[in-house]
Amino acid sequence: MPQSALDTIMNEMPNYSFEFTKTFANHAPMVLVALDRIGGSADRLQAFFEHYRDYKELLPVPPVVRAIDATNWRAALGERSREADLNLFFKAEVDRLGAEAAIRHYLPSLAAGVGASAFHALMRLAYGLIRKSDTEIALALAYWTATYLPLPSPGKSPSMTREPAVVLEKVAAIESLRGLPLHELLWLNMAESGRCADFVPVVDWLEIDDRTLERMASAAIVLFAATMDFCALHAVTGVHWMRVVLPYCEEPQHMLRSFWQCIAALMGEMQFPLMPDPQDVEKWRALPVPDWETIKAAAAASYDEHDISLVFSANEEMKIYGDPLYQLAAARRVGLVASYT
Repeated sequence: MPQSALDTIMNEMPNYSFEFTKTFANHAPMVLVALDRIGGSADRLQAFFEHYRDYKELLPVPPVVRAIDATNWRAALGERSREADLNLFFKAEVDRLGAEAAIRHYLPSLAAGVGASAFHALMRLAYGLIRKSDTEIALALAYWTATYLPLPSPGKSPSMTREPAVVLEKVAAIESLRGLPLHELLWLNMAESGRCADFVPVVDWLEIDDRTLERMASAAIVLFAATMDFCALHAVTGVHWMRVVLPYCEEPQHMLRSFWQCIAALMGEMQFPLMPDPQDVEKWRALPVPDWETIKAAAAASYDEHDISLVFSANEEMKIYGDPLYQLAAARRVGLVASYT
């Protein structure tokens, strides 16, 4: 059976580093899958990849430093220079254990660092699972390890709400966060918030139950629909990736807690937005909107990786939750709907 256009391009992905200049995330291995899923043709996949590769100046994988094994892999947490070593280690582990077993084995150690490369390691793992690619799953585990992002650990404060949106509102009231410097990259702003003493208890504020992910999805799409903010876009797509990955996590409450902590850590970059009035949100849900095929076609024609990522994730999330805001916000993102706020 001949390879698909996607398979042919994806065979090149292990040659490129996880990140490029300034540690911006290389989206190509994930966005090409999304582009294929929303209807991108073979020619479109190739054109997008060539544009992305050259415009972003993707880098080769750095050289091997020294071997990593099961006894010392944790020493490479957050060590971007060990990318090649980690690639080799996790390829061997996926070969040894099988992809699903490898995820289950290593995810408990990685969950607290889910903000790795601003959620893009989580993204790569989710897309590896979507595509059922052992190669991508191994690379995602290596990526997550190399870019692991520790924030304050839980267990120091009581929970206070089941509503993720309430956590964001309470974080917006932390005055000391307003004086923090803002950086060019999301993950650096997550880390900056994590160093603020008043932010330390935030990780404990959300009470986790079996509907937490659903509530996160609702808060994320409402926030994005209201603001169209770049960080809020990553909250919407990030919840989708979490939904794909969480079934392989033995204790999902830990990763859920850390994930929303990372979203809360971006409130400063989002300029501390307020959640919209519920009555306004209901009005938005009733607005006319283009159909999904039109939205997908617009995204597939875009060279903005976040257009493609958002439209694919929004469509997948709407299949689960049924909220018309996904369709409305996706249409607005790709320029098919004017401002409604």
